[in-house]
Amino acid sequence: MSRALPPWIEVLALQYPGRQDRRHEQPIGNLRELADHVSRELTPWLDLPVAFFGHSLGATLAFEVALRLQQREQPPSSLFVSGRRAPSRFRDERVHLADDQALLAQLANLDGTAPQLLGDEEALRMVLPALRGDYRAAETYRYWPGPRLTCPIHALTGDDDAMATLDEVSAWSEHTSAGFEMKVYGGGHFFLVDHATQIQQLIITELAKERQ
Repeated sequence: MSRALPPWIEVLALQYPGRQDRRHEQPIGNLRELADHVSRELTPWLDLPVAFFGHSLGATLAFEVALRLQQREQPPSSLFVSGRRAPSRFRDERVHLADDQALLAQLANLDGTAPQLLGDEEALRMVLPALRGDYRAAETYRYWPGPRLTCPIHALTGDDDAMATLDEVSAWSEHTSAGFEMKVYGGGHFFLVDHATQIQQLIITELAKERQ
């Protein structure tokens, strides 16, 4: 995505503990703890306007980080949330407590993982701890009612996403006192793969408005 954006947008990618070159670190299965870490790490970049984009678990994480920055009187300029129901919409999900086979079956059902990976036992042993940590963070998260965000929220979703209904996604409007926009695309949980160009253009357009 970073190569498709204009040079005036600097992309900072978040690398969770337990993933890729941080795979030897213990995954963080508590979303609020993870948000605390991210908020601290962002401090050097807060002299410029910051906007967040998060997909699935990353959307809820971006929301919690935005709340922390707002408490520090350094709110983001915009929040883009993708493939995730609003924080106030709870589902009693317990995939993180299931055995490895059930966890992998859930992953396969989302159609966002290459079949080659699902058939590679060595690779799966490497990613399962981080994957389970992600599910634990998402499923044990509970929204604490509080102030709304003062930045606009742009909610993006697939029209066939079993992880987030349209009603659940539209409820993001309850979490901002600024503008709210919801965009629905064709596809399931990983709709953004097929609509990357449109989503990139949306981000560019909205951030350009903020520069005016």
